Amino acid sequence: MAVIWGVVLHAIGGFASGSFYLPYKKVEGWAWESYWLVGGVFSWVLAPLIFALVTVPNLFEVLAAAPTETKWWSYFWGVLWGFGGLTFGLTMRYLGLSLGMAVVMGLCAVFGTLVPPIWLGQFGDLMRTTSGQVIVLGLAICVLGIAICGIAGMMKEKSVTEEKKKEAVAEFDLKKGVLVAIFSGVMSACFSFGVTAGQPIAELAVQNGADPLFMNCAPYVYILLGGLTTNALWCIYLNIKNKTYGDYRNVSAPAVRNIVFCALAGITWYLQFFFYGMGDSKMGEYRFSGWTLHMAFIIAFSSFWGLYLHEWRGANRPTMRTITIGIATVVFSTVVVGIGNYLAE
Repeated sequence: MAVIWGVVLHAIGGFASGSFYLPYKKVEGWAWESYWLVGGVFSWVLAPLIFALVTVPNLFEVLAAAPTETKWWSYFWGVLWGFGGLTFGLTMRYLGLSLGMAVVMGLCAVFGTLVPPIWLGQFGDLMRTTSGQVIVLGLAICVLGIAICGIAGMMKEKSVTEEKKKEAVAEFDLKKGVLVAIFSGVMSACFSFGVTAGQPIAELAVQNGADPLFMNCAPYVYILLGGLTTNALWCIYLNIKNKTYGDYRNVSAPAVRNIVFCALAGITWYLQFFFYGMGDSKMGEYRFSGWTLHMAFIIAFSSFWGLYLHEWRGANRPTMRTITIGIATVVFSTVVVGIGNYLAE
């Protein structure tokens, strides 16, 4: 039953991640770097701290007692992950929600799932068990589904007029978007490394009375502080370079409304990792495989949103059939990974 709950929690986290960008579409009169930074204050600072204070007793004592090396590596991986989060926003601009998510999260799933057990020397043991082999099979199916989604994107590029592309995604650019997405996907996987590195902090949280379900909220404080560092520096640089720092006091823009939507986007974004952390605690011996589930659910939900928002408007039937098969394949991969974890349990 624990693994089943783990899959459900990962699904909720995937829904949050696949949906968080929608409120940003309601922001008016602000440049991308302005609303990305304001939303980031909520997702990388306020939400992690508030949720950790609520779920981890004596939070500051726990953070202070953690080994310096552990805190450093958690922060370091967070900084690198920040590059992925930063370019993730650009991917959404160039590819749209559905295709952008598929490419980024696919690469993120591969690196984020396989690197931790390889780093910890567990991959050989994993491949000698039936459950481990089933989990890796699920990962392969996930990659196949992502590839199919990518093919659908190329079919859309060929079959849809430039006018229709711009109607769905104003700055659609397949070549530029794919390059940015590849970088974003690889760097985004660093969050998984940060969670692995921060486990001593999570264990300290449990020792101080935290429910194991919420133990990952403690290391998130350091990981997301690293993400804030990268994103804030870049956004402030763009504010200065593009002279968009006036956005924050632009009386012609609906400032309060924009802040509300940025806050909604930022908190929803954080909830993906809040539920990911809860699901991670339920995945048993092969907890690393939860990263594949998380990424697959994100791709599935964001793809559904992409269809709902008509990002594939104007695409022909073969293209629509291909993207549908791709989404279905990704969803099926989550079932296979869940079976693998069930066998391990």
